[in-house]
Amino acid sequence: MKKKSFAMIFFFSSIVIFLMQSWYFEKKDIKTDKYSYTFENERIKAFCVDFNWGPGGPNGFCSPGVYSNADPQKHLEWYQNLGVNTIQTFCISCCGYAWFQSDVAPVQPGLKGDFLKEITELGHKEGIRVMGYFCVGANTYWAETHPDQSYGNPSWIHIPLTNEYIDYLCACIEDALRKTNIDGFMLDWVFEPPVKDNLPVRWLDCEKQMYLELFDKHFPGKMNISKDIEIEFKRRATARCWKRIKETTKSIKPDCIIWLSCFDLANSQVQNSAMLSEVDWVMNETPDPSKLDLVKEKVGKHTKLIQCIVGGSIEYDASYIINNSKYKDVGLYGFAPWPDLHTTLPPENPETKTQINIYRNIETVRKTFKKTN
Repeated sequence: MKKKSFAMIFFFSSIVIFLMQSWYFEKKDIKTDKYSYTFENERIKAFCVDFNWGPGGPNGFCSPGVYSNADPQKHLEWYQNLGVNTIQTFCISCCGYAWFQSDVAPVQPGLKGDFLKEITELGHKEGIRVMGYFCVGANTYWAETHPDQSYGNPSWIHIPLTNEYIDYLCACIEDALRKTNIDGFMLDWVFEPPVKDNLPVRWLDCEKQMYLELFDKHFPGKMNISKDIEIEFKRRATARCWKRIKETTKSIKPDCIIWLSCFDLANSQVQNSAMLSEVDWVMNETPDPSKLDLVKEKVGKHTKLIQCIVGGSIEYDASYIINNSKYKDVGLYGFAPWPDLHTTLPPENPETKTQINIYRNIETVRKTFKKTN
């Protein structure tokens, strides 16, 4: 009888100890994990050291490997010193090469470790969101390997949104989400070419196939295509692409943030689109914040609005946006193209007018971001 009582006491004591340990470690994690803090009501303060632009490529995009010596720890420290709560870096940059150990896209040659995965882990330890990046409309690697599905190989929007390309893009997105712990990603240049409605669609063979898929009838010939039909063709192509991206992303990571960056919010492919009402964040990439007025009543109830205040143009003026009470609730974002080839960070001694303006705006952002932390 005593043995049975002792066994029961030992059994129940073990349960109590286990529960107390679980409670302790759970509370410990909550207290020490800086990333457990919520961002729900915090203003977005984001920045990107831009790896898209640089030397060596066939266009304005840099050649693969130019910035592959980037050190995740040093980049994190730079972002921390700026005072951001959101880092935007890269899943795949415009040259078409990945910043993580991808099995789908080619990886940046000479990449130090696993840049995207490592900076995400480091950022989370410091309570900072980390966002990736995909350029939908331009990809040098795709243009080189699929010339029949590209308007040449410029540093501009050149990719018809074929099913084959969308399959590839979504496979890259899935790969990045499964291999890194990014909080979301920016979608840039989400357009079917040409962007401007006054320019004609080229009607490559792949676009004629797209016409069949999107209109459920054979391509009738260029002479029978009106401007209105071209506009509708591009709207449907972009809508199909967005639907696939959203379905792929949310099926893998339901809370993944999809961030639309757009330089033409008035464009017919964007206005009154499902993408505009369903995406999580919408950003006006141009220096003119009044462009946000075009969409603020058309985005979803959950959508956060962001204004770009630093970028590759002398027209950006961070202080104007920051000091304008009209935009006090709008998120803030900046990007610094053409980083130093050695440090892979924005140059400390800028020389060109554009780089000097970027430097000046970064210092304005630093004061603002740190003041509000």
